[in-house]
Amino acid sequence: MTPPVDLRPYLDELERFADGQMTPEEQEAFEVRLEQDAGLAAAYEQYEQITSDLRWVAGHETLRHRLQGLDMRLDQRQEALTRMRRRQRRQQRRWIFVVAGVLIAVAGLWLALRRPARDPQRDWARYYVPDAGLPESAALSSHRPLLAEAMEQYRTGHYPAALHALRRMPTDNMGQDTVLYYTGVFLLRQNQAAAARPYLKRVSQMPGSTLASKARYHLGMAYWMANQTSEARAALREVASDSINPYRKPARQVLDAKVIQPADSSQ
Repeated sequence: MTPPVDLRPYLDELERFADGQMTPEEQEAFEVRLEQDAGLAAAYEQYEQITSDLRWVAGHETLRHRLQGLDMRLDQRQEALTRMRRRQRRQQRRWIFVVAGVLIAVAGLWLALRRPARDPQRDWARYYVPDAGLPESAALSSHRPLLAEAMEQYRTGHYPAALHALRRMPTDNMGQDTVLYYTGVFLLRQNQAAAARPYLKRVSQMPGSTLASKARYHLGMAYWMANQTSEARAALREVASDSINPYRKPARQVLDAKVIQPADSSQ
């Protein structure tokens, strides 16, 4: 078993490199050191493993909380249905004819006037515009086969496999913003908004990145999925006000429809 590496002497450099905060000159020098400095290379490998493990734990913790919430809502719904049936039986025994007439009248009026219950997940899926992924090309397949595989898996809806292929790519094989951006997009397509947000937020704050404006849209949608409504509206307003953002129109549609509401506002 490989002994643990002391990350402390390298931690600041590793974090800056992972977050894309180095200048091009610093990044090139760092990559040269990775090839020459065995201690730095071992620290980088362990740092990547630790961050990968943390992402795995975060994804499973998010799923656990969602399942717990679903169980609670199902229990509450069943209890409400049971109470309603008991009341209906008592009323039917005492006032069977009168109550039947009233129920028919009320039911007809309710069906005519009621508004459909809001479904946040349905609204999100209706308005979300996924990233199309990188286009297929012979150059992509020959020079970056793992990236081509990730895009193919993504386009066919195999998001975990797409993420696995992306994470197998050498870090020097493409831009750091591209890796972070598509990691966030792939996680978001797996409904892992909490895990996706840090990646998308990093890219949205990278000066000069061509993916920053697109990342802001997906970050806003990740906030909405996680019911962080204030942050979602703020991010989408920024996208909607950007005349060159490719997601300007979808962001405006969400804001104009006023479908981003706190969970308790739809009750």
